[in-house]
Amino acid sequence: MDSVSANLRLGILATHPIQYQVPWFRHLASRFDLEVFFAYKQDAAGQSAAGFDVPFQWDVPLLEGYSYRWLRNVARSPGVARFGGCDTPELAGLIGAGRFDAFLVFGWNKKCFLQAVLACRRRGVPVLMRGDSQLATQRSRLKKAAKYLPYRWFLRRIDAHLFVGQRNRDYLRHYGVSDKRLFFCPHFVDNEFFASRAAAASAEGRSAQIRSSLGIPADAFVLLFVGKFVPRKRPADLIDALRRALESPGGRDVYAVLVGDGPLRGSLEQSAAACNGRVRFAGFRNQSELPAYYEAADALVLPSDASETWGLVVNEAMACGRPCLVSDAVGCGPDLVDNGLTGFRFALGDTATLAQRMLDLRHLVEDGRQNVLRALADKMQAYSLEAATAGLERALRSVCRPCDGTAGAPPTLPPALEAGLK
Repeated sequence: MDSVSANLRLGILATHPIQYQVPWFRHLASRFDLEVFFAYKQDAAGQSAAGFDVPFQWDVPLLEGYSYRWLRNVARSPGVARFGGCDTPELAGLIGAGRFDAFLVFGWNKKCFLQAVLACRRRGVPVLMRGDSQLATQRSRLKKAAKYLPYRWFLRRIDAHLFVGQRNRDYLRHYGVSDKRLFFCPHFVDNEFFASRAAAASAEGRSAQIRSSLGIPADAFVLLFVGKFVPRKRPADLIDALRRALESPGGRDVYAVLVGDGPLRGSLEQSAAACNGRVRFAGFRNQSELPAYYEAADALVLPSDASETWGLVVNEAMACGRPCLVSDAVGCGPDLVDNGLTGFRFALGDTATLAQRMLDLRHLVEDGRQNVLRALADKMQAYSLEAATAGLERALRSVCRPCDGTAGAPPTLPPALEAGLK
């Protein structure tokens, strides 16, 4: 980093500790004077209610290696599912006393984020925002029209946007954010964590044991689903596509493994009965267990609708050397899935095409495994902790130097909005 950002004091606001964000916080703590604020303490019951249907806590450390503070959440019903579930008015005083050079918030869909933006504006602290919204998310015409002018007014006044991928960039441009305020800061997972643990699972025979325990032959082609069993993830599409694939000669030894749990489990088990015993349910698996399951599979399938604004399980699978099949509604598709190289995309809900893509992917892997592995490695290098940090540093160099009167200028918010955030 240059003199503009060396020893810079950076504040970050997140709703709660998230397993994907924490490795970045640790890394940033080695480069900045960093303080992270959390608005909500998620417990095991909250994880279950979020769609997992299983009470649990993540089995990787979430509060180590960086400085953090729990905020006092005064919401009547605290939580992360609603806009008002994270209400932290004390942020104003903490930002005022914190002498921050810049402040990063992860979106604007919670009251606490807007409280942070308002506090920073009042004190002339540059605001950076990182989200993953995309235009494909289903909204009524009335709702889209109602959002357009307020979003255009608000988003253009954020000092820098850290866009995570192509569709997120298009979203921000749609609302009038200029290119000079856009900085590529890709979505990523801890690639080294997943790659090293997948390799260890293979070397120690644990991935082979997983296949054996599930009753899957060693030479079968295995398609993996990882996630909540909820409607927006559309896990039933995988089962229907597998049923179709099994009708083809090339699909006779294809299996599906579903890792996860949720309210759709009963209906999925009923649908799986039509697949001649080729569907396995592995239950919920915690973070440290997942690399072995990726290693035990040949590819990942993510059939989600457009509410899957990214799909970090795709990053996880690719870090483990596994290509992916994703619907064309999934946010990460244009960035991570190159047809015929790192996997295939298919039209949302088109299970006939998905069935064919399953067979196409099998041929791709069997005929050119090394090419696929090289392509996946290149992709993960571009979507990595290092790449995200470089994007953040570019944004900081832009907003932390004397501005030209436009970028970084602290505009006021409408009085009604200010009053609502107090």
